[in-house]
Amino acid sequence: MKKAPAPPQTSRRWVLLLVALSFGSGCAALLYQIVWFQLLEFVIGSSAVSLAVLLGTFMAGLCLGSLLLPRIVSTARHPLRVYALLEFGIGASGVAVLAGMPLVSRLYSTTVGHGIPGILLRGLVATICLLPPTVLMGATLPAMGRWLRANARGASQLGVLYSANTIGAVAGCLLAGFYLLRIYDLATVTYVAAALNSALALISIGAAASVAHDRPEVQEPPVVPPQQTVGAWTVYVAIGLSGLSALGAEVVWTRLLSLLLGPTVYSFSIILACLLTGLGIGSAGGAVLARRTQNPRRALGWCQLLLTGAVAFAAYMLFEFFPQQLYRPPGNLATEFRSDVTLSLMTMLPAACLWGASFPLALAAAASHERDPGRLVGGIYAANTVGAVIGATATSLLLLAWLGTQNVQRLLIAASALAGVLMLAPWFQPPQPRRSPGGKRQKDMPARWRAAPTIAALAVAGLLAVRIDPVPGLLVAFGPYAGNAIGRSNVLYTGEGMNTSVAVTEGDGVRSFHVSGKVEASNAPPDMQHLRMLAHIPALTHGGPRSVLVVGCGAGVTAGSFIPYSSVERMVIVEIEPLVPRLASQFFSRENNDVVRDPRVTVVNDDGRHYVLTTPETFDIITSDPIHPWVKGSASLYTKEYFELVRRHLKPGGIVSQWVPLYESSQDVVKSEVATFFDVFPGGTIWGTKGGDIVLVGQADPSPINVDAIEERMKRSEAVAALLREVGFSSAIDLLATYSGRASEVGPWLAGAEINRDLSLRLQYRAGLHLDFDNPEAIYASMISGRTYPDDLFVASEGLKQALKRALAARPE
Repeated sequence: MKKAPAPPQTSRRWVLLLVALSFGSGCAALLYQIVWFQLLEFVIGSSAVSLAVLLGTFMAGLCLGSLLLPRIVSTARHPLRVYALLEFGIGASGVAVLAGMPLVSRLYSTTVGHGIPGILLRGLVATICLLPPTVLMGATLPAMGRWLRANARGASQLGVLYSANTIGAVAGCLLAGFYLLRIYDLATVTYVAAALNSALALISIGAAASVAHDRPEVQEPPVVPPQQTVGAWTVYVAIGLSGLSALGAEVVWTRLLSLLLGPTVYSFSIILACLLTGLGIGSAGGAVLARRTQNPRRALGWCQLLLTGAVAFAAYMLFEFFPQQLYRPPGNLATEFRSDVTLSLMTMLPAACLWGASFPLALAAAASHERDPGRLVGGIYAANTVGAVIGATATSLLLLAWLGTQNVQRLLIAASALAGVLMLAPWFQPPQPRRSPGGKRQKDMPARWRAAPTIAALAVAGLLAVRIDPVPGLLVAFGPYAGNAIGRSNVLYTGEGMNTSVAVTEGDGVRSFHVSGKVEASNAPPDMQHLRMLAHIPALTHGGPRSVLVVGCGAGVTAGSFIPYSSVERMVIVEIEPLVPRLASQFFSRENNDVVRDPRVTVVNDDGRHYVLTTPETFDIITSDPIHPWVKGSASLYTKEYFELVRRHLKPGGIVSQWVPLYESSQDVVKSEVATFFDVFPGGTIWGTKGGDIVLVGQADPSPINVDAIEERMKRSEAVAALLREVGFSSAIDLLATYSGRASEVGPWLAGAEINRDLSLRLQYRAGLHLDFDNPEAIYASMISGRTYPDDLFVASEGLKQALKRALAARPE
């Protein structure tokens, strides 16, 4: 009997067209995702709660889209025309989010609160912004799936489309992270993505005109043979558990790998791209296997059981192998990025390939000839996405802080093992009667014997889970330099919080506080000096501050420097990580005057920018000491819009101080930070320290600095004077001699400096390229080359004036 010819839509050239469309769709989706996450972080904050709400909303939209399209859109509609409409809609929604964000920000800032009501409102804002475009994104794969058939061959082809979509996402991630956002702004990236959507839609419309769609509308649900429905629910549960473990592992491994690579935007792009690469490779391999295997359920089950070993392998690499290696700074960026890619792939590739292979195998396990392929792919995709939402939100919001990465990875192994059991255990298998060649039914092997391999695999998985070690303290403290610190530093505390990992170490008589694998503060004299200056320069200049806002707690030294000022009635410390104030109180209470327990102090656990955006309060002094601008997310505290927010929350006569590091930075990066600050505070001043840092000070209403008044205030308060003597300032002259210039004097040096704005935020991309640069002395010397004694800035009696002139002239450049 001659085999019937395949329908035109299943021919090679049409499948290749779908592959190309899927690739482009994935690329555009990642461009939007990166842009939207950055835009919405400005409005709802970048804390774990905000990002979990954001990610949950994004993935919930994908889930809804995959479920709704097969139920709303008739099978009689041409799939390529439906896909074209979806792409047009995604592009329009992307541009609308960009244009509507300023309006959302204004409305949001007037109504939002903190605590549970604030979290709920953040969720509503994220839903309003992201649900329309993400629902359309989620519908694209089911729409293309209707061009195929719901059989083993069709499931394999759907797996290829999923692989192409994932590889396209890799391209979008690298394109945005390494080029577009480094060179252009968020608007440009949005327009590139929208143009890609439009191109895909036009190609799809042109293709739809070339071939008719001959599938009739399905009026009734298909009749599925009983042997295919028995146990079918286990496929959806298994792929849901696969999504849960994949996204849970992504959260864990992103935190740990960012410690090893350095938490720059490039590291996050590399980590995401490597994970997506593994998913793409795995889904391509799974698509081939789905067509060739006689039992896709069994293949899916073994994928899940093998994942238990892959997760344990990643834990070994991250906890035992990499932290033991000595770190030598690479000679160039290309070498550094290659090293980062190699490390990330070694860690994640085995597990990512298995997660990727699980999707087409699940499609094949759930496929039947009578079913709508759109419903098939929509259901499997939705189950996988629901699991991913649960895994990502539960891990980031609860499990990391409650259980730590050691126990979270044990839970991920357990989830994979459970998925494997559902697919392999004989009790969950659909009945498949076997007959001998003569037609007689053969006797099934006893269930206990058929279950033996599964039980053995579970025993191995349990052993692997037990052997996972806690995260090394030196890794949390020193990141890539963990191997170099072996035997040189004593780890006093290691903690894994909701937002970041923190540690306290002691070595060579210095106690250090670490955040995200780098030293954030210490009791070493150079560090203590700039931390004290951030408080004392604005407090002594103001004369009688009553309310103070401190953005970023750290070791609490800056906040604690305000404690001796009797005029201070209220101080708010905003810290994104709840662990930090507790550690500051426990390990640095002497250096910070036990500030956390002071009755005048209120600690708010939130994103600092979000707090400034939403609080109705104004303050006499606002001081910001964020983590280094090359750390992902920190650059939002160095933008013009942030400084404008700060200025609006200053009382008349109010003063702001801002830390800027000269170390691990380049001259262009420092110029951008200083120029942006002076753009908002044109009368601002620069104050230099001994540790490779500067302090920027700006006033709402610029006025001269009364040297005699500052000298008198220091004499009147022995507590204030004692704190300043500890860091080398025994008089007002010593403190004010750190003056390093102001806008009018550094104007020539700042020529051509780029203003850091919310919609560009190129600072974090530039800073991320220079974290191995370390020449603060040269940057400082270049910056102060035009410094002169400012007669109109310092008001002083003749004796103090001459003393200050001599001190400034004697200060080395």
